[in-house]
Amino acid sequence: MKLAIQLRRQKKVNRSLPVDMILIIILAGLGTFMAIPFVYMIGMALKPLDEMFLFPPTILVRNPTLNNFFDLFNIFANSWVPISRYMFNTFFIAFLGTGGHVILASMAAYPLAKLDIKGKKVLFTMVVLSLMFSPIVTSIPNYLTITWLGMLNTYWSVIIPAFASSLGLFLMKQFMEQIPDAIIESAKIDGASDYRIFWNIVMPTVKPAWLTLIIFSFNGLWGGGMSGTFIYSEQLKPMGAAFATILAGGIARTGAMSVAALIMMIVPIGVFIFSQSNVIETMSTSGMKD
Repeated sequence: MKLAIQLRRQKKVNRSLPVDMILIIILAGLGTFMAIPFVYMIGMALKPLDEMFLFPPTILVRNPTLNNFFDLFNIFANSWVPISRYMFNTFFIAFLGTGGHVILASMAAYPLAKLDIKGKKVLFTMVVLSLMFSPIVTSIPNYLTITWLGMLNTYWSVIIPAFASSLGLFLMKQFMEQIPDAIIESAKIDGASDYRIFWNIVMPTVKPAWLTLIIFSFNGLWGGGMSGTFIYSEQLKPMGAAFATILAGGIARTGAMSVAALIMMIVPIGVFIFSQSNVIETMSTSGMKD
């Protein structure tokens, strides 16, 4: 214990107050720079139409107005599909697709990472290779598969492909491999089944990984994903596809589109803020050892 304390003291970096102030100023500047897109989106949503097309463009709004919000409300108030329906479609697809993807990816990653099964290296190699294919390359096979399964123009045409995303399997498998085998072997000696080990030991241990996966998956589905390819009925479209139709109004609807973009951005940012500490923990974790 004394040796560990001494090593920590040796590794501790001594910085002077001026250096700390310089670091704070640099980090504050970087944080301000990264916040500019969000501030710009808020400003665009509050700008009057004539101020949106100023050149050079301004980040801050000069004459804020709520007319853009009223315009968006009036557009959907006159639509035969209410905005509440679009919101339900979006949340249903995003939450169900994200939850299913996290659970299935984790359950598939556990045997690949911790169980002795034949051919798991070949299976994982196929998963890694699938990450190299662009979604555009697989769009036609996916469309034919969804059509053959009879899921075209349904929620499941977007949700089921989200379940099978290989990114989640890759992330969870790599993170589960860091769990010491001694912990799992001890649980098996105590009589715990693989099912109990997975839910009571593995999943709590890799919580940072699946929270990070939630962010990636939710952001992809919240934006609409492949809904424009598989869903044609207006009553089943998510908000991303519905907001895209606003552009059909031309320049006159630029303000409403800015408000729509702001709305689509707020929820993913909220999800990220909710799990920010766990994401940082995932990026900074170097792994556990026996």
